[in-house]
Amino acid sequence: MTVPEIIPIMREPEYHTDTIGHWAGGQFFGSVIAAFREGDVHTDDWRSRKRWYAVLHTFDAAGHHLESRIEHTGADDDYRAAVDSAQERLNRWLDALPGLLYGDIAIRPFRHTQDGVLFGLIIETFDGEEHAEFYPNNIGFYEPWDGSYDT
Repeated sequence: MTVPEIIPIMREPEYHTDTIGHWAGGQFFGSVIAAFREGDVHTDDWRSRKRWYAVLHTFDAAGHHLESRIEHTGADDDYRAAVDSAQERLNRWLDALPGLLYGDIAIRPFRHTQDGVLFGLIIETFDGEEHAEFYPNNIGFYEPWDGSYDT
């Protein structure tokens, strides 16, 4: 089975897809996530290189990517402050979305690079099978394309 044009994503409260849903302008996927910049080498000072972000992707009703709002909030060596700051920003952005309603979404693949980090829903092949991978969250979507995912 080939990857569908629009990928369903199931909301799981208090897990990886907790902050997804619909708003007056379409759909959204928000997260607080840590990532390394592309090409970053994992060395003894990895905690200062692991960067935390507040992320809010918006999509129209048909699942087309509209915008990605991404803000770096600190490194893992100051984990608590970086995560708290990212969560505060994400909450503020979500509160500003008119008509916000949490729930399942269905979006099209997209790619956005910022701060040397890949963000997006990318079609990839693994062990000969195509799937959709949400980056940098590392959430994989596969057949039967029902919105469930692997981490």
